[in-house]
Amino acid sequence: MELTWHGHSTWHVSVDGTDLLVDPFFDNPKTDLDPDALDPDYVCLTHGHADHVGDAHRYSDATLVAVPELVGYCTDNFGFADAVGGMGMNVGGTVECGDAWVTMTQAAHTNGIETDYGASAGVPAGFVVTDEAPTREPAPDCGSFYHAGDTSLMTEMRDVIGPFLEPDVAALPAGDHFTMGPAQAPIAADWLDADRVCPMHYDTFPPIEMDPAEFERELEAAGADAAPVVLEGDETIQL
Repeated sequence: MELTWHGHSTWHVSVDGTDLLVDPFFDNPKTDLDPDALDPDYVCLTHGHADHVGDAHRYSDATLVAVPELVGYCTDNFGFADAVGGMGMNVGGTVECGDAWVTMTQAAHTNGIETDYGASAGVPAGFVVTDEAPTREPAPDCGSFYHAGDTSLMTEMRDVIGPFLEPDVAALPAGDHFTMGPAQAPIAADWLDADRVCPMHYDTFPPIEMDPAEFERELEAAGADAAPVVLEGDETIQL
């Protein structure tokens, strides 16, 4: 599995021959990529805020993975013609996406569509992407990437996502103000028991400016075993 961070909460995940793009939003200072250079098979949206769906319309030929309410909005407004299962998915579900499996997790946030009239996009979510079907049987070769979406610290990470979905790499929002900050995200990393943790959702706008060194200090103070991985924009790591 290959993981590329394009700034903010935008991740390109490659699993064998399948490309997934999570929360495409390229109007951020961490990326120099031309969005049209990507041709994902699947677009995964954690929620409907503009800084997570801002470039989704560019990829309407891809299969959309999101809660049904957000799938409906994107179908009507962005030209998406299809979705996994024809209806999207919901929290707790797992869908097979080419060579990958995508499990939708809870997130503690809001999820209104930012239009003049306003609309609900259902519940916010996160995703765990694996290269094998998630199972309780031992699978030592299975790779697992957790994209937390926009969220606060929540015990779901300690009680469900960590022990049952067992992420190897976790991407956690750390910019504060709208999500967890550099003091709470390391607690999430400890609860998840991930091997590596990447801060995201920071430095895009003034309210979420954050020094990654603070995140690293707090990670050590939290006693987490996870190794901090602070990526440059458009940088790739291997899982």
